[in-house]
Amino acid sequence: MNFLNRVACVSLCITGALKAADLERIKYNNPGLKVDLGVGLWAWPMPVDWDRDGDLDLLIDCPCKPYEGIWFFENPGGGKTPAFKAGKRVHASRRNIQVSWVAGKPRYLVPGAEVSADLAETSKIYPETRVEKHRKIRANQWKYVDYDGDGALDLIAAVGVWDDYGWDNAYNPKGEWSNGPLHGFVYLMRNEGTTTKPNYAKPAKVQAAGKPVDVYGRPSPNFADFDGDGDLDLLCGEFVDSFTYFENTGTRKTPDYAAGRKLTHKGQVLTMDLEMILPSAVDWDKDGDIDLIVGDEDGRVALVEHTGNVEDGLPRFLPPVYFRQEADEVKFGALSTPDGFDWDGDGDEDIICGNTAGYIAFLENLSGPKQEAPRWAAPKLLQAGGKTLRIMAGANGSIQGPCESKWGYTTLTVTDWNHDGLPDLIVNSILGKVVWYQNTGTRRTPRLAAAQPIEVEWQKKQPLLKWGWMRPEGKALLTQWRTTPVGVDWNRDGLNDLLMLDHEGYLAIFPRSKRGGQLQLHEPQRIFETDTGSVRLNARSAGGSGRRKLCVTDWDGDGRLDVLGNSPNAELWQNVADRKGMVKLINRGTLFKRNISSHTTSPTVVDWNGDKVPDLLVGAEDGFLYYARNPRKP
Repeated sequence: MNFLNRVACVSLCITGALKAADLERIKYNNPGLKVDLGVGLWAWPMPVDWDRDGDLDLLIDCPCKPYEGIWFFENPGGGKTPAFKAGKRVHASRRNIQVSWVAGKPRYLVPGAEVSADLAETSKIYPETRVEKHRKIRANQWKYVDYDGDGALDLIAAVGVWDDYGWDNAYNPKGEWSNGPLHGFVYLMRNEGTTTKPNYAKPAKVQAAGKPVDVYGRPSPNFADFDGDGDLDLLCGEFVDSFTYFENTGTRKTPDYAAGRKLTHKGQVLTMDLEMILPSAVDWDKDGDIDLIVGDEDGRVALVEHTGNVEDGLPRFLPPVYFRQEADEVKFGALSTPDGFDWDGDGDEDIICGNTAGYIAFLENLSGPKQEAPRWAAPKLLQAGGKTLRIMAGANGSIQGPCESKWGYTTLTVTDWNHDGLPDLIVNSILGKVVWYQNTGTRRTPRLAAAQPIEVEWQKKQPLLKWGWMRPEGKALLTQWRTTPVGVDWNRDGLNDLLMLDHEGYLAIFPRSKRGGQLQLHEPQRIFETDTGSVRLNARSAGGSGRRKLCVTDWDGDGRLDVLGNSPNAELWQNVADRKGMVKLINRGTLFKRNISSHTTSPTVVDWNGDKVPDLLVGAEDGFLYYARNPRKP
């Protein structure tokens, strides 16, 4: 078959893929298993008795696709931390929805409107939907509260304001953030009428110690009697991970809020595991004090229990306990980044997976080989150097600024990097520092050492990114963030090379050699071309750079290694020819119809059914894993 006919044939096969069975979320297939309760990206929890059986269930709004919707998790009973039933979607997302407790009953508000008890209808309650018209806001949270105890329901509107913060690439050469902080203001629209005939005054910022209440973005305000003295205090969340308490030192009818103080536990600031937290106050355990039900960015929800104690005017809460649910669909955090590999050497393909929180987990295949719908164990966090493996940005590791301090965005491949016969991990992250974790265990019982930098034998000084404050350290590779480092023997010389984006977003190969018995990794080579020149997968800068998730496989079965990249699910860069050291790739577009991306996906391949044909497994922004069969025949 000549070259043009072969390309045409493969193109028809790829087009045929659109008619194949589409992507579906994989299931645990493991009755009795309990896992972390979770929706997709961004959990907005509402603890209410949805099924009216006398206990509090969880309604959780998830505003981001593909898991968009309001989900009901039934509480089957069984104490403070029951194992909830798997979630059921009961309505489309109501972005920014919040629950308010009025006379012991839940009321649901979105900006400027109330939502009916069945979530189906909205009715306008205020002429505007924003109290900060000319500002860049993120989070617009409205609630009812009888602020001054006069019997008339007032309105609260809380906003996260990003004007001073800007967005990204605002570090000075020392790594200090030169823009301002996030702001989180709480506005009161006092009701000068009655509950049935309201007359709301203009919005005014709630004051504390003579200044506007201002937390670090995403205020999520909760007015309740947290210290048990009969008046309403104020407790806020924030964009990152902690809680601020404003004690009401006035009265029920004349509130006077003290300066904010962080909640603490045993002398340390009380924090959630991740960020973008959202607390909702309720007496969850019915013991007479007000607890917090808190959502995280990755879709999990936790109980932060009030101890009943107040010390020095500060209510004491216990650290978060994350709720569990009956296992249904496989999920690992948010922006999951899977790699299919037989990690424990038992003959079937497992999953090694990263996520936004910076963890990496082992999801064990319990079914054995040739099982297209395996039974899965719960994700098990990997350790490295004797500690839980977690990469986080910290104060200045994210190009998008300090508000991303708790994120890690791990993306990885499994490969035998040092050629000792054991699979290791190569990992990139929010930092753009590519590292590897050596497997010092056995083939059946892997054990990872602490991270080591991927070192390149630079002939000249390592080229710099045109943004950010970080600089390479010695030979260590510093490149675009959040893009997969693929360990693969591209040139088939028996040594694993590194394929990924270079510092300018071009797809490049870092070739490997062995000299004097030592493995060496060489400078990146832009050997990939398409009809318009070198393959550049991202030309944007700073926060818009990187973000490409990659996998190398022979997708079309022609014996040549192709490249899969993130897209609405996965796009195929088909390897069609090589000439004079260059490789021609043609972008054949997205492989399947279903759009499971909000702003990224992460493809890998698996062969669970054992037919020697790579099938597609994709991690999505919602943290769930999606599978589809390759339409070509074995």
